[in-house]
Amino acid sequence: MNATEAHPNRARQGTRRPRWLWPTLTIPGALWLTMLFLLPFYVALAIAGGTLNPLFLTAVPVWNPLDWQSGYVRQVLADLFGPHAYLGATVLRTLVYVAIASAICLLIAYPVAYYVARQAGRRKGLYLVALVAPFWVSYMMRMLAWQNLLQVGGLVNHALMLAHLITQPVNWLSGMPVTVVLGLVYGYVPYLIIVLYAGLDRIDTSLLEAARDLGLGRTRTFLHVTLPLSRQVIYAGALITALPMAGDFYTNTMLSGVPTTTMIGNIISDSFSTPGEGGEGAVLVLFLLIVMLAPMIWYVRNSSRTAAEGDVL
Repeated sequence: MNATEAHPNRARQGTRRPRWLWPTLTIPGALWLTMLFLLPFYVALAIAGGTLNPLFLTAVPVWNPLDWQSGYVRQVLADLFGPHAYLGATVLRTLVYVAIASAICLLIAYPVAYYVARQAGRRKGLYLVALVAPFWVSYMMRMLAWQNLLQVGGLVNHALMLAHLITQPVNWLSGMPVTVVLGLVYGYVPYLIIVLYAGLDRIDTSLLEAARDLGLGRTRTFLHVTLPLSRQVIYAGALITALPMAGDFYTNTMLSGVPTTTMIGNIISDSFSTPGEGGEGAVLVLFLLIVMLAPMIWYVRNSSRTAAEGDVL
């Protein structure tokens, strides 16, 4: 018997990594988070609590929190809830668009992800390449392609007329809500498919085989095993797609661009490009961030509770 066999604890101690290793590896991520989130977030706070240059009508940030003012915040609250509020309808419209688009994305993405994860077999790699392919094309180019497809003389109208679903071309780019919603679906559904595939592919097949051995058919196995096990990844995918949709302004600009389909992202974009409204735009950014934090906190707490229940079981 050698020394390692006689003293297994000594062998484990020999392979133990120093305590400073993992904290050190987090430094690049922490610096990245600081530069790309915390600093811009503080700049938005400084602008929201700042003042206005009366000559150039530009926002003047105030870096000292003790000197922050609430003028821009009061103005945005008045625009949201005051007697002459005009942002309330935009916020409600954004929530409706995001909810409908997220639901359609889920209806499309889950069957696709399930098929690739469970039924594709040897062709799984090919399907994965096809799923990742949309990320190789810029979002702007994809929206420009949609413009060409949806214009009066575009392929969509030709296909619908050949199928006798319409009798004359439809101007899909004239400010129709359905165009904006489908544009959001087209732009964000690849993200949801990738997330759902990653979660479904990790489900232990032995659990599915056990369910089948206990007499459950394919449908009941899916409803009672696969679907509950994929619940957390559905939540995660819904957040990953819905939160960017809430701040999206480019899709509506490219496919509609009329006030009747304006989303909150368009209001924020217009605020920063309009003289004298940069401070209000910063406040809207912070309000949107607060709204997006609520479902994120709920997801983290729900995931922690589920993990704790799994450890107990």
